[in-house]
Amino acid sequence: MAAASLGVAVVGTGFGQKVHIPGLKAHHRTEVVAVYHRDLAKARAIAADHGIAHAGDTVAAIVALPEVQAVTVATPPFLHYEQAKTVLAAGKHLLLEKPTALSGAEAEEIAALARDRHLVATLDFEFRFVPAWQRLAELLAEGYVGDLRLIKVDWTVPGRADPSRAWNWYSRQDQGGGALGAFASHSFDYLTWLFGPIGQLCARLSTTIAQRPDPATGALKPVDADDTCRLMVDFVDGTPCQVAISSVTYAGRGHWVEVYGDNGTLVLGSDTLTDYVHGFKLWGSQAGKPLEVLTIPARLQFPTTYSDGRMAPFVRVVNHWVNDIDQGRATTPSIADGVRSQHLMDLAHQSHRNNTWVTVPKSLFQV
Repeated sequence: MAAASLGVAVVGTGFGQKVHIPGLKAHHRTEVVAVYHRDLAKARAIAADHGIAHAGDTVAAIVALPEVQAVTVATPPFLHYEQAKTVLAAGKHLLLEKPTALSGAEAEEIAALARDRHLVATLDFEFRFVPAWQRLAELLAEGYVGDLRLIKVDWTVPGRADPSRAWNWYSRQDQGGGALGAFASHSFDYLTWLFGPIGQLCARLSTTIAQRPDPATGALKPVDADDTCRLMVDFVDGTPCQVAISSVTYAGRGHWVEVYGDNGTLVLGSDTLTDYVHGFKLWGSQAGKPLEVLTIPARLQFPTTYSDGRMAPFVRVVNHWVNDIDQGRATTPSIADGVRSQHLMDLAHQSHRNNTWVTVPKSLFQV
């Protein structure tokens, strides 16, 4: 007998319309039954455009619908805490975009509510579901590079390089804007996934474009969210790691992870600047030989790809979420991984403010 479909509501209609709604429609077990927008007329128009039965202008109204069994939240970070709590308090499963919230304390509350209500809360950490990244994880587990010597991450893109790009919530640190939240939330997750717990870190955050035009008036407004983030990380096992992230680099390098060990080297990278998932390749070298492109096994490849590279890994995240709901338990990447990433972001802010290295509490190793 075929498994029952899961009625899902989508909260957030920017990334929600681009990725969540089509991704949920592409999955064989999920049906989008409701959509939220704070403007009811817009919510109804979006619902009509996508063939969605229900529209609402409050999250409470959406989660009260009996057809809704689960909710995806793709709103800006400053809205996550209250919206996630509303979803979970109503007894609905949750798929949440990163960063989890505005602080580790908020993330902890979301996780506690999911645990207390026996609900599955999952984070959209897409890179764990991209074939080249999965192959990198396999080769590391197999000891391809041997004992680690150095890890290097470069993530430099031009998305906000134009100073005339309009001011919005992304320009405000207190609303979760900036490169740390948008990019390093991913990096903290995949670094922990691939290389184990982080022991200490040092961060420097920069705001190179300090003003942007108000979209309504054109007047320049101050920007205090970081657009460039530099991290030095020491893993618990002693391996050093260097991370450089920027969203204001014209003709940037893209996204690259370099892993150096005593027996070999692995390099994962994409120079695609218009789509942060498309284009990843994996290179390897052992015993000092030249790097060569490594084949990604067919068993890891996406069964279907889309013009928007974010779609295929999102469908895999949805599949992971649905499977966890079926089993009645959350598996990684879950809200626990979002909590860890959020705490590491908090420690990065602390390091920047105090201009010092900070030690990661051992309690985060077991999150």
